[in-house]
Amino acid sequence: MLADFKIVIPSRYAASRLPGKPLRDIAGRSMIARVWDRAVLSGASEVIVATDDERIVAEVEKCGGKAVMTSADHASGTDRLAEVVSICEWPDDTVVVNLQGDEPSIPVALLQDVASALVANSAAGIATMATPISEASELFSENAVKVVTDEQGMALYFSRAPIPWVRGLFSDTAKRDRLPAETLFLRHIGMYAYRAGVLRQIAAHAQSRAELAESLEQLRAMAMGIGIHVTTIAEAPLPGIDTEEDLLRVQAEYAGT
Repeated sequence: MLADFKIVIPSRYAASRLPGKPLRDIAGRSMIARVWDRAVLSGASEVIVATDDERIVAEVEKCGGKAVMTSADHASGTDRLAEVVSICEWPDDTVVVNLQGDEPSIPVALLQDVASALVANSAAGIATMATPISEASELFSENAVKVVTDEQGMALYFSRAPIPWVRGLFSDTAKRDRLPAETLFLRHIGMYAYRAGVLRQIAAHAQSRAELAESLEQLRAMAMGIGIHVTTIAEAPLPGIDTEEDLLRVQAEYAGT
């Protein structure tokens, strides 16, 4: 049975590498409209675009969607989601999936799965995903966020550092070109489902020391004692659109459908 959940799509007009990207064309529809389409296909009971720009509101409404204006001063996407939760007056147990406004290729099943994982794990306030790492270059890249979980799939820690650290192997830089097969390394995939009450708590809480050091917002929730469930999937979805090259790739993908 499909979980009951909402989707919030944060979408900002300003983007340093791809200005105005929510309104860029993808096979006859704007990017934000394409993301909206994916959200609706997921079966979510409500879909809302959260933005700080009237042009995006107008575009979403033209497509028959719903958008709300949120503050331009939010430091993070979680803060923007928390404002939507407040505007909509959703109860604390409402499941809210965060779908980034630059991900028109997101598999619909992943939106359903992350929501279902949160519903199924009462000890979690947040659900997210990860995929196995097989390449040493990925494990040792600070741009790849790693996660270690317990046996129930609950996150123990997220880091830009290689975790778990393999003692006796990784200390020798000459041996870092291979990964031991017996050790599971997981790369975090940045999609989330939250309970609405948890979003309110996180937005009202100061940043944690670990969050500031690693620049990873989920570490604030962990410092607060909020459980994060991690579902491991075989491979990561295609990344969001950040550059002209990304946009061309997705335009070609949609042109072929």
